Parts: sequence; structure tokens; C-alpha cells
Amino acid sequence: MSATLEQHDTETTTSVVAEEPWRTIVWDDPVNLMTYVSYVFRTYFGYPREEAERLMLRVHNEGRAVVATGNREAMERHVQAMHGYGLQATVSRAES
Repeated sequence: MSATLEQHDTETTTSVVAEEPWRTIVWDDPVNLMTYVSYVFRTYFGYPREEAERLMLRVHNEGRAVVATGNREAMERHVQAMHGYGLQATVSRAES
């Protein structure tokens, strides 16, 4: 009976870990213009101009910005899309 309880506990822990949010981070680079980065955020993510510019300035001034959060698969798709636009981006686990 204890083996069954241990297995159940492991399954519960695994499902909680799998549901933790992930994030897409765009990094500053010396290549892309700020206007282009803002354009990508508007066209790909659908951000309004003000939000796209705020995120672009965070990338420029702080070296990176979290541009999306969600499940890992979606964040990996966003990173691939950012790479397609020529932007440097990574996926990481969101901080609690």
C-alpha cells in the first residue's frame, strides 16, 4: 500500500512542476534597431504601440525583457519566431 501512495505523490509533484509557467526573454543585441524590435513586438505578439515600446526600451536599457509567459511549448514557439525575426531570445522557467 505504501508503494501506491509514493507513486501517487510523485504523480502529483510532476503535474505541479509541469504546470509552472515559463517565459520568453528577448535579449539586447548590437544589430537590430529599436524601431525594428518594437515593430516585431507589435506585429508578432499584438502589443499596442506603447507596450511594445516599453518592452523594447527594457531590452535596450536593461539588456533583456520578458515578452510572454505561459506553457513551455508556447514559449518555445515564441523563441523560434523571435529567432526568425533575427532577435536573440530564450525560454526560462518563470520566477515564483
